[in-house]
Amino acid sequence: MKTQYKTAFDYIRSKTREKCEVGIILGTGLGGLVKHITKSCSIDYKDIPNFPVSTVESHTGTLIFGKLSGRNIVAMQGRFHYYEGYSHDRIVFPVHILKLLGVKYIIVSNACGAINPKLRKTDLVIMSSHINLHFSSPLISSAGMNGGHGPGGISKSTSAKKAQYFYDKDLIELAEQTALENKIDIKKGTYASVQGPNLETKAEYSMLKVLAADVVGMSTIPEVLTAKELGIRTFGLSIVTDEGFPDTLKVAELKHILESAAIAEPNMVLLIKKLVSKL
Repeated sequence: MKTQYKTAFDYIRSKTREKCEVGIILGTGLGGLVKHITKSCSIDYKDIPNFPVSTVESHTGTLIFGKLSGRNIVAMQGRFHYYEGYSHDRIVFPVHILKLLGVKYIIVSNACGAINPKLRKTDLVIMSSHINLHFSSPLISSAGMNGGHGPGGISKSTSAKKAQYFYDKDLIELAEQTALENKIDIKKGTYASVQGPNLETKAEYSMLKVLAADVVGMSTIPEVLTAKELGIRTFGLSIVTDEGFPDTLKVAELKHILESAAIAEPNMVLLIKKLVSKL
């Protein structure tokens, strides 16, 4: 796997020599931030050796280098999901590349469904914790493989110690302060990630509420687990695009999810731009 990382990294370095401290992973319907990046280089995922390829609508599949709020950044316009058939090792392949590119901070975004009845469509929710319902992890490794390390050379010995702190407390506080300064309404809560690709049933939404989830999606957690283990400070931000309230449940269609994301996106873009300027 290390050879695959190096091959991908070397190809990217043949296109750009920029070192980026900030990485941004854009979720479903949230690619609008790209318009605010002063681009210096764009590389299609399909052209990068060993790099996964996005298969989901609205996930363009482009690695973008440039400046945002005066900072060098690299943005992933499109991510990968367990339900696409990718293993967790493949899902987090780009996170290892971001580390090699010099990234010290990752901002990861997603579209999600509301479980907490205090939340509504288009709300912004800072991820303060998570519930992993993929029943798998990119940190899994066999004791005899890779010297007791995971596929990226990640040590299992520190995982338990770090489990409570995947989402950087200082970044959360900075984001809350930034939202207040810019009059952006922001919530905070626990994100649950399920395998997908189908949306949840009434019974599953009820279960998630019992589990104390505030929102639910199908992504993000694998990337966060890996980023933390690689020493990258991580901030997670969700946009509520549908509501999973069992008593009033309606069919959620992709076009409606994208519409909700588009309504909330200006506030998300403003918050990320201001946050990046403070990192």
